[in-house]
Amino acid sequence: MAESKKTPLLIIFVTVFIDLLGFGIVLPLLPRYAKAFDAGKWELGALMASFSAMQFLFAPIWGRVSDRIGRRPIILLGLAGSTLSYALFGYASSLGGNGQILGLGILSWLFITRIGAGIAGATIPTAQAYIADTTGRSDRTKGMALIGAAFGIGFTFGPLIGAMFVSSEQGGPPSPYAGYVAAGLSGAAFLWALLKLPESLKPGESVSAGESHLRNLGAAFKEATIGMVLLAIFLTTFAFAQFESTLSLLTESLGESDKDNFLLFAYVGLVLTLSQGMIIRRLATRMSPQNLALGGTAVMIVGLALIGLAGRNGSVGQLYWFLPIAVIGFSAVTPSLQSLLSLRTPSDRQGEVLGTGQSMSALARILGPIAGMRLFDAAHVEWPYWMGAGLMLVGLVLVAKLRGDAGTSSSAESDSDQPSPDAAVSSDDAS
Repeated sequence: MAESKKTPLLIIFVTVFIDLLGFGIVLPLLPRYAKAFDAGKWELGALMASFSAMQFLFAPIWGRVSDRIGRRPIILLGLAGSTLSYALFGYASSLGGNGQILGLGILSWLFITRIGAGIAGATIPTAQAYIADTTGRSDRTKGMALIGAAFGIGFTFGPLIGAMFVSSEQGGPPSPYAGYVAAGLSGAAFLWALLKLPESLKPGESVSAGESHLRNLGAAFKEATIGMVLLAIFLTTFAFAQFESTLSLLTESLGESDKDNFLLFAYVGLVLTLSQGMIIRRLATRMSPQNLALGGTAVMIVGLALIGLAGRNGSVGQLYWFLPIAVIGFSAVTPSLQSLLSLRTPSDRQGEVLGTGQSMSALARILGPIAGMRLFDAAHVEWPYWMGAGLMLVGLVLVAKLRGDAGTSSSAESDSDQPSPDAAVSSDDAS
């Protein structure tokens, strides 16, 4: 019986892991595709932003639809879309810079695959809503940290898979095999979810499709406690997006090869996995989400400032020491803010509001890389990280106000209305 209770959340864990696996494979490559496919700076920025732009548009749509028809069909749809997108990414990469598919150049098809992956990956808020459906209030942050651990593991193994298919020298051509591996894993996860994933939305909780995306966004910001959490999510993700989008450029400026770059990203993912799965999930049982978010924000400020210092000094060794500080801070802030957002939301709007939260993250991932790259090119290599630390100071003020908010969730649910903590996957199971 215990096994059957754990299986659904384990599938949710694997679903998010697959989404981030592909993201981790592709992200270290994209800033260097400018050379491989003769893409200019504008094209490269648009290629990196296209994934997040689709998440901004579709995350609240999928979340709202999942509130109406259930979580299971949306999660299955996302896995199927990921399978197709990663397979096409692998095929397009195999043709080289001068190849064409249906009259379109390879760069155009890379845009198509990133757009498709963004639409498919926009189902993450639905996975978060599944967690909210199946955990009690006291376990909500632990449940959200489970998704964070899946992020970390995907972000660890994605770069490791990518590192297997690139040259140890700078400037080698991209390989298609990493995309095919991600497609195969997505397909396997789809089949598993099709056979084993039950519906989590209880009868009678489904709602109508609701208002448009922009109206939902405006309505969410009118609710003071929700709007403040959304703004904190945006600032935190914006700062981290500047960091992750310029990290490969920083390592290149420090003389690191493509393979070394992949391994550094895998190191970031490993730290994220260990901090989410072993540290944050345990702290979540001892600290309120407000306090955990406040501490994580402070740690993230220190980490980003020190990464800027490593870039200024041109030291790869310092980078390896300072990266975990920023990553551990981020791993504490993210599930805490997601938990606060969920706890302030009625049960019949979990998918919609969590989708709006994902939209804020996606918008930050669109604007963050643009700002980071412009700062990196126009100023010094350390500026994106120091600017990120400055933004997190503003985030610290917002999170401190959340901590001072004595109000409780607007959700009508109570601990007694929710499944027992046994329904959640333990940190050992997640790892």
